[in-house]
Amino acid sequence: MTAREALIAAVARLEAAGIDGAARDARILLAHALGVGADRLTLHLADQMTTPQAQSYDEALARRARHQPVAQITGRRLFWGLEFRVTPDTLDPRPETETLVAEALTRPFLKMLDLGTGTGCILLACLKHMPMARGVGVDASPAALGVAVGNAADLGLEGRARFRQSDWFSAVEGQFDLIVSNPPYIAAAEMAALAPDVRDWEPHLALTPGGDGLDAYRTIARGAGARLCPGGRLLLEIGPTQGAAVAALLEGAGLTGLRILPDMDGRDRVVVAIKPQASEGESCS
Repeated sequence: MTAREALIAAVARLEAAGIDGAARDARILLAHALGVGADRLTLHLADQMTTPQAQSYDEALARRARHQPVAQITGRRLFWGLEFRVTPDTLDPRPETETLVAEALTRPFLKMLDLGTGTGCILLACLKHMPMARGVGVDASPAALGVAVGNAADLGLEGRARFRQSDWFSAVEGQFDLIVSNPPYIAAAEMAALAPDVRDWEPHLALTPGGDGLDAYRTIARGAGARLCPGGRLLLEIGPTQGAAVAALLEGAGLTGLRILPDMDGRDRVVVAIKPQASEGESCS
């Protein structure tokens, strides 16, 4: 069977399984099975597939038909132009999170903290484009931290990125001029309506804190002031309806300069806050 014939059959198979974007996913998984870049797949469509390639493709399609995310099947996801390892222990990096990275890079920073780092994609993308900066990524999941450590090594950032297990700020020391987080924010009542690709395959610890979905923001708001340098920034990814509530929590914690930024689809996605400048004699530790 040629790769083109396999692709045609694969699209029909995924469409029958109710997979959105079946043609796109079939192409990505075919390139993965062939061991070629997705951008070069067209050059190989006339090739005869070997038995191992055909078996690999069939297994990948079976997993996708059960709604397992493509990134978990291939083990890789592009984010901010960089390739990251992905496992079932981490959230799949999403394009809307690049809104947070873009805002982080609008101003220089030297010390960065990423709360709930997961794959490390936010921290590492920021450090890659800020050569003088160093950062710390924390997560409650040891398995996720293992993925982040591997991603740092893959990107040559192991000398500037450190990772540690921490429940938000509990094991964090020192102050930072940039703190970022994409915390769990889905309300408990909303979980059942999520796409099965997310609900059934991604770690619930990284999706929802339970309740109204705001508990992580409450914790971050309480602790951010002590860990931000005077004039330091806090950037939080939010759900599209949470901007006003999260901004109110941060304002109540004494942070200023509040802004709500939209993602590429025009939905509220990032809340920005700033710790007021120091009084005379106060400095960043």
